[in-house]
Amino acid sequence: MKSAVETLNPTRVRLTVEVPFEELKDSLDAAYKKINQQVTVKGFRKGKIPARVIDQRFGRGAVLEEAVNDALPKFYTDAVNEAELSVLGQPEVDITELKDGETLNFTAEVDIRPSIEIPDFSGIEVEVDAVEVTDEDVDKAVEELRERFASTAPVERAAEEGDVVTIDLQAKVDGEILEDGVADGVSYTIGSGELLEGIDDAVKGLEAGGEATFASELKGGSAAGKEAEVTVKVTQVAKRELPELDDEFAQLASEFDTIEELRADSRKRLENMKQYDQATQAQERVLEKLLDLVEVPVPEKLLEDEINTRKHNLEHHQLGQMGLDLAKYLEIQGKSEEEFDAETKEAAVKGIKTQFVLDELVKQEKLNVNQEELTEHLMRRAASSGMSPDQFAQAVVEGGQVPLLVGEVARGKALAVVVEKATVKDTNGEVIDLDDEEDEDTAEASAEETPAESAEEKTEG
Repeated sequence: MKSAVETLNPTRVRLTVEVPFEELKDSLDAAYKKINQQVTVKGFRKGKIPARVIDQRFGRGAVLEEAVNDALPKFYTDAVNEAELSVLGQPEVDITELKDGETLNFTAEVDIRPSIEIPDFSGIEVEVDAVEVTDEDVDKAVEELRERFASTAPVERAAEEGDVVTIDLQAKVDGEILEDGVADGVSYTIGSGELLEGIDDAVKGLEAGGEATFASELKGGSAAGKEAEVTVKVTQVAKRELPELDDEFAQLASEFDTIEELRADSRKRLENMKQYDQATQAQERVLEKLLDLVEVPVPEKLLEDEINTRKHNLEHHQLGQMGLDLAKYLEIQGKSEEEFDAETKEAAVKGIKTQFVLDELVKQEKLNVNQEELTEHLMRRAASSGMSPDQFAQAVVEGGQVPLLVGEVARGKALAVVVEKATVKDTNGEVIDLDDEEDEDTAEASAEETPAESAEEKTEG
């Protein structure tokens, strides 16, 4: 076999491959064997039909077609490996010449990872928010904890803002009661915004036994998005009672003995959260600066596939779970379809560039991923997916996704290298020294998109 590579553009090549006919022998033998198992010829036992009879009865062309289809992936893969190409996605193959007994010639156009040169990034400087926790922040955190320990007590009066009401609901569309539009004994806090639009005004001022009707657009169910006539009946009004902010509350709501200790712990937790947010912000801003330094051509087909994948996931998974379609989502967001398309394309381009650049850094810095790092990353991904580590690990292995996870960890380590060499200052002008381990943990979140790696998983051969 002989092959040559023609560069069409920085992200696409054409392979020209010439295969001597004798190299098709194994595939021809396999083709005859396969056809033997599929056909019957009178006078011959199944599987024992001579090649010349198959040629006569079914045509040599059918055998050649089967043999070429069997052989092409191997010859293509050999040509890719010989040229040391990092291909993306499936090739477009064209058989240019097939002469029985002489030669098989074909071309294959395919996208490749572009050659990227990483410049010196040690001069990157970014600014992040300072970690500042005010007394008001602590007050808010303690108040939220206090809300969680609130109790309710029934009252004989009209419902007010903040009360917890028990209600029965009935929704009609075009005068017909919906099968899934009836609910009894629903507990609702007035002002929480957790149910239908308009319900707060409807129930405020009603006592137990009171009833009101209002119009509202349904958020989910069989008539999602339609205007409904909703009847609400209040069966109980209860007042929320908050515990006193004293040492007794601290002992009830935490492991601390005093309210001062509880407030100190709340302050520490808030500081830790803001430090994590600060580290994440540093990762994102350093990555932005790094991408600005590097010229990265993006394969058109890969970009098209990534855009389509993002749209599909949004429409059929995220919005579907919320009972929305794309048109309604854009209306809520106040965006036109053109703006949405532009934002999706921008995010897709950034995701592809990020992977290309960080993967190049992985090679440049000779970074490896050990079993412990992979396990830790798997545990984090499992937690975010809502699955147990064992379930997530099984799904990853069965789906052949282990290389994707390894790539995520490696890219996180690569970005951590860049952040370590960058100068990070807060808004007060203080230089921030981010912990290495925290660097890698937060960096993995910035480097989890894998459009190019997913394309490589689909590569033929």
